Amino acid sequence: MSLSIEGPLNGIRILDVSTVIAAPFGATLLGDFGAEVIKIEMPNRGDSLRNIGPFKEEEPLRWPALARNKKSLTLDLHKEEGKKVLKELIRKSDVLIENFRPGTLEKWGLGYEDLKKENPNLIMTRVTGYGQTGPNSPKAGFGTPATAFSGFTYLHGYQDRPPISPSFSLTDYITGIYVAFSTMTALYYRDVNEEGTGQSIDISLYESVFRMLEFLVADYDQNKIIKERTPGLSGHSSPAGIFQTKDGHWMSLVTSSDTTFARLAEAMDREDMLVDKRYHTNVERLKRFEETNGIVADWIKQFTKVEIQRVLDQYGVPISPIYSIKDIFEDEHYKARENIVEVEHPRLGKFKMPGVVPKFSKTPGSIRSIGPDLGEHNDEILEELLQYSKGEINALKESGVI
Repeated sequence: MSLSIEGPLNGIRILDVSTVIAAPFGATLLGDFGAEVIKIEMPNRGDSLRNIGPFKEEEPLRWPALARNKKSLTLDLHKEEGKKVLKELIRKSDVLIENFRPGTLEKWGLGYEDLKKENPNLIMTRVTGYGQTGPNSPKAGFGTPATAFSGFTYLHGYQDRPPISPSFSLTDYITGIYVAFSTMTALYYRDVNEEGTGQSIDISLYESVFRMLEFLVADYDQNKIIKERTPGLSGHSSPAGIFQTKDGHWMSLVTSSDTTFARLAEAMDREDMLVDKRYHTNVERLKRFEETNGIVADWIKQFTKVEIQRVLDQYGVPISPIYSIKDIFEDEHYKARENIVEVEHPRLGKFKMPGVVPKFSKTPGSIRSIGPDLGEHNDEILEELLQYSKGEINALKESGVI
């Protein structure tokens, strides 16, 4: 893999035949760092994400950022000519990312065993709700039900009310990170080992979240504790939670170690808590979680948002105001980090989207294009990459293949 000003993945070609969020987001992350990503969409219909809100009039507002750094090729994989074009692309590509239900591509003659005959070095990254194996594998896989299945939803909310699902597609985005991570791991193995070849990768939505719940597994295994839902962080660190300031702002504070609590106690002028056996360790404070949080809440209530931030920053205690998107747009740190960047949109003009993360010192990522119009790159890909003649391209258009 060569390096260039276009990013460390310049020279890697990825075919993205997935839809909506999880798998496409993983492809976008790889595209941010220079991979050439060809997004394959159904003719006249495209990715369902194009029709998911929010909108400005009829213009989708998620699409430009979530599909950035991609080229759009329309291709009907139900048709034999469409399958033929895909196989030609496979021969010239490094990665295929897909999120059809298990067995769908196999039914079309496009499973991993079929495609590796075209390119034994192909990495095939497969995203489903419940994985390629197991009794739930045939089920429809969407982020919200998969989040519930993972055990995550059970933990959130108040015990006298229904559990709360995340207010955005959290599981899909987490899975997208696994897509990028696992694809790069497979590429590394392929390219640095003499015996390295392609392989398939099996990623499920629910497992991406379940992997983060090791505390839940250990506590049930060893203590038979079924952790019930709470509205904030509990059972890990004390004090921790959401606290209100004198001027009505909400602040998030956590003390994840006894050392951090010692700094908080010093800031509150409550060093007595450091020798009091009820509070001197996190283990003891967790036994009195509400009581300890109450002491901190009463103290914070004496200060304004600006004052409490200044005081606890001085003592090295982790605290932050709870930001709305308006707060984020106005924040100087976000500006300094270029977390929000402005690009040109062909119909909306100036358009803001999240910047590229993480930041590389030598081979930074970039936003080279926003989410493409449907089929925008048909002629470029077919003519320049696959060497199709204009007559052949027109024939594919007339037959509805592209």
